[in-house]
Amino acid sequence: MTGLSKASIIFNRINSMTNPLLLISLKNPWHLLATGFGSGLSPYMPGTVGTLAAIPFYLLLAQLPLPAYMITLVVASIAGIKICQITSDSMGVHDHGAIVWDEFVGFWITMLVVPLFHLSVTDWKWLLTGFALFRFFDMLKPWPINWLDNHVHGGFGIMLDDIVAGVMAFASLYLVGRLAGWV
Repeated sequence: MTGLSKASIIFNRINSMTNPLLLISLKNPWHLLATGFGSGLSPYMPGTVGTLAAIPFYLLLAQLPLPAYMITLVVASIAGIKICQITSDSMGVHDHGAIVWDEFVGFWITMLVVPLFHLSVTDWKWLLTGFALFRFFDMLKPWPINWLDNHVHGGFGIMLDDIVAGVMAFASLYLVGRLAGWV
């Protein structure tokens, strides 16, 4: 091993400690899912970009019968605990911004309003309002979301605060729809 390659190895190790993104590989299926198929690697607002990336998957999910949509949510939530935990461990950082699987699931929970009440999947009002409400709750983290974010750790904690944000955004989306006369 030459002095240059030793220096490169040392530099890469030090750099990966300061930049956990260098430890992500989209060839790793856990990392691929956790980063929302790479959307969480956006240098700007990865949670928002991850939520945007969840929209096409929501549009597919919304075509399913309601029980299948709900089962998919449960499976995605449970699997998300492991997906987020493995990726968080790989990065050596709890709930890094690049991990956006939780945003995917939280947004899908928010948008459950549409199939639950037999609304039009293609009606942009629901999609835009649901997106805005989920991002509001996910970014501002009102109680109990902030408490969960600060006190529940690991893959379960990464998922839980976004699941609760999704539930709060779901309720808010329904209320907005009722008040606006969309339902």
